[in-house]
Amino acid sequence: MPKSALIVDDHPSFRASARRMLAAAGYEVIAEAEDGAAALAAADQLRPELVLLDVRLPDVDGFEIARRLTAASGPSLQIVLVSSHDSADFGDAVGSSGARGFVPKSELSAAAIGLLIR
Repeated sequence: MPKSALIVDDHPSFRASARRMLAAAGYEVIAEAEDGAAALAAADQLRPELVLLDVRLPDVDGFEIARRLTAASGPSLQIVLVSSHDSADFGDAVGSSGARGFVPKSELSAAAIGLLIR
């Protein structure tokens, strides 16, 4: 199971909630990013094992960031996409992004992440 995590979301309150949830599950949150550019820089510098990545970011969408991270880090990087929208809103974009899967923010938990990254 991955132990280091990067949280990418433009809402500070969501990042704080996700940090608490991941920390309680034994993850070390090594960085937070509020947009795609910051996410790419943090991932390149810090090499997290898990990236919790919002689909809707202010600069680049999370699907593109997931593709870039997967291209740079390979399939060993565990990327989980999140959104306040339902997965049906995104069609095949989740599957073609390189992410392990998608969890709606309303259902986000360590158990839900664990089901995707085992």
